[in-house]
Amino acid sequence: MDSIRVSEAPDTGSIPVEATTVFPMFYTYVLKSTNHNYYYKGHCQDLERRLRQHNSGMTASIQPYIPFTLIYFETFETEQEAIEREKYFKSAAGRRFLKKALPS
Repeated sequence: MDSIRVSEAPDTGSIPVEATTVFPMFYTYVLKSTNHNYYYKGHCQDLERRLRQHNSGMTASIQPYIPFTLIYFETFETEQEAIEREKYFKSAAGRRFLKKALPS
């Protein structure tokens, strides 16, 4: 995982060019069904919009588990990093990690 690079301002009161550019952020997230013991792992660029989509029933396979709440997320600079982390969450090692990291 790369971290966001922080630059020093060249002059007091000035803003570095890097700080004026809006960097897209990507997220890997875990949703929990409010009514069932079901967790959904995914990645996106807009967490609020994605949660609304899940709770609106857009995905037929998870409709029986609606409503969901966001219980965990991580932020990444690239979509590929977010995808790799999602794959990890779906692995046995990732499920063990989440079991320790998430509230019971």
